[in-house]
Amino acid sequence: MATLAIGIAAGLTASIAYVKWARTPLAHIDVYDGFETARLSRIWDTDKFERGAVTMQSAIVRAGHGAAKVVLHSRDKFEPGVGGDADSERAELTETGKLMSLENKTYEYSFSLFLPPDFPIVPVRLVLAQWKQDCNGHAPCGNDSPVVAVRYTSGILAITHQTGRHRVVLFQTGDEMRGKWIDFRFQIRFTPGDNGLLRAWLNGRRVVEYGGANAYPESAATGYANPSRFYFKMGLYRDLMPQPMTVYIDEYRKKELPGGG
Repeated sequence: MATLAIGIAAGLTASIAYVKWARTPLAHIDVYDGFETARLSRIWDTDKFERGAVTMQSAIVRAGHGAAKVVLHSRDKFEPGVGGDADSERAELTETGKLMSLENKTYEYSFSLFLPPDFPIVPVRLVLAQWKQDCNGHAPCGNDSPVVAVRYTSGILAITHQTGRHRVVLFQTGDEMRGKWIDFRFQIRFTPGDNGLLRAWLNGRRVVEYGGANAYPESAATGYANPSRFYFKMGLYRDLMPQPMTVYIDEYRKKELPGGG
């Protein structure tokens, strides 16, 4: 397992700590999953959904002949709230550790989601996709929100950004998103410095252009390693609800962009 020293923030005095990650990220990333096989690809970890929650089907597809169907039932996969937060449940595909994004490298992600016409419109927390800064089990950062997230609450689709206590909405729309495929594309460079990058396209139209800090501060106090790693998840993550939800996923791509994007 790889060993990585955690940087100590300026002005702090602390002994050097070490983080051990289970897998070393690939030197260069360029992957695609059209969900055309009978089983889920090995590029996805399965620890964020219950058995049977993710299946391959051919009735609703963006391209080719297959797409993933993700079904979330009440209290699957249940997680108790921390620090006063509400309890949650999820069914998410998580990119494997070898695909983790590295700090100060630029990546492009694209994927398509389909919300059925009868998808519930609810006023609670609901995340369809998210990029998380890897906390690697450290308590100070274990409950931090995603750096970037695609949220769908009360019929509003939003792209949010957070690198501290306050969440910022970079884009939102109340257009009807159900009953059709939604195509997303993101270009992201993660860093706590000023050279971070976030661009987003929705159905081919650029909706976000952000430059600046794109990671939580990295120090012994925050718990994040210096440099950090970042991972991607998509599917359904929400507050507890009695209603089931279904989302379809197709045409996932991730690649590292040359020359910093």
